[in-house]
Amino acid sequence: MLLVVSGVSGSGKTTARWQATPLLGPEFEPVELWHFPPLPAVPTIAWRQETLERVVRRAIELDADGRHLLLAGDPVPAGEVLAAPSANRIDIAVCLLDVDAATLNARLDERRDPPELRPLHLGFADWLRRHATDPQYVTEALTTDCWPSMRWERWIDADVADVWAMTVIDNSQLSPAEAGRQLADWCRAAVAGDAPVFRRGWHLR
Repeated sequence: MLLVVSGVSGSGKTTARWQATPLLGPEFEPVELWHFPPLPAVPTIAWRQETLERVVRRAIELDADGRHLLLAGDPVPAGEVLAAPSANRIDIAVCLLDVDAATLNARLDERRDPPELRPLHLGFADWLRRHATDPQYVTEALTTDCWPSMRWERWIDADVADVWAMTVIDNSQLSPAEAGRQLADWCRAAVAGDAPVFRRGWHLR
């Protein structure tokens, strides 16, 4: 299975992955996009989406051995992963690691994030919340300047509302250890079929 942790920059994806990894054991391989070079000097949407295809293919390799890939650390929306060319060949579970605006502002202040970028972060966080329940909400956020091989027709302008489901974890008040435990619990639940999963062929009618 491919397990994807989505979330805006500052939501705690990387920290939660670090905390969850020792709890999950060797059957789960944790990664970020930078584990799949080459890395461009300036990352683009098209680069991110093409790299996601390599991530999906790695998950397929692990799946053949009964193992799972955990992608956590990058702001990857569910729709991007599901539109990767090979994504129809593996089960995919998505978890949105969310934080409220006050928490996100505080974390970005701590990082000394440029103030002029703050509206973009807050706007993207809101978009991710909407995307978690409404696949047709402002889809151009993903398709503008996209990688041409993406298979958007699987869900854009398609009747998939009844199968569009993912888990949301509110990381606003969790400690790093608590976030890691909840992430590990979600991974195990998804593998066991006790959390929402996009099963291979989910988009077919």
